[in-house]
Amino acid sequence: MAWTYTNVPAPGGVVDDNYNKFAINTSDAGAEIVISASKSNMTDADLLAVISQLSQAGGDGSGTDTGGPDAFTVAGFGTADGTAFESGVTDVVYFRIQGTGGTPNLTTVSSVTLATVAVFKPAK
Repeated sequence: MAWTYTNVPAPGGVVDDNYNKFAINTSDAGAEIVISASKSNMTDADLLAVISQLSQAGGDGSGTDTGGPDAFTVAGFGTADGTAFESGVTDVVYFRIQGTGGTPNLTTVSSVTLATVAVFKPAK
């Protein structure tokens, strides 16, 4: 049986113009940011302090950081190799956070050093 395609753009159309080209993008609104959290022998209490800090707004919520950092939601958590977090043993973990597009509070908390690993924002 032969397939028949309808509504396929002619060569040189929009699909051809954008084929195999990449643009910075995210499937969600706002921003998704991957954050590393590092501390020797990190504990559950350390992680709770990090989550609390990332999820509290110090700004006005507009994404412009007026008055401080914006609140983010933790959307993912894990280790680089996928092994389980072990309280008192694991030294580095990663959070995927989602927010308005502003900047999260990455100051050290509970002796845990936080750093941005990757930022995904919709192209404007």
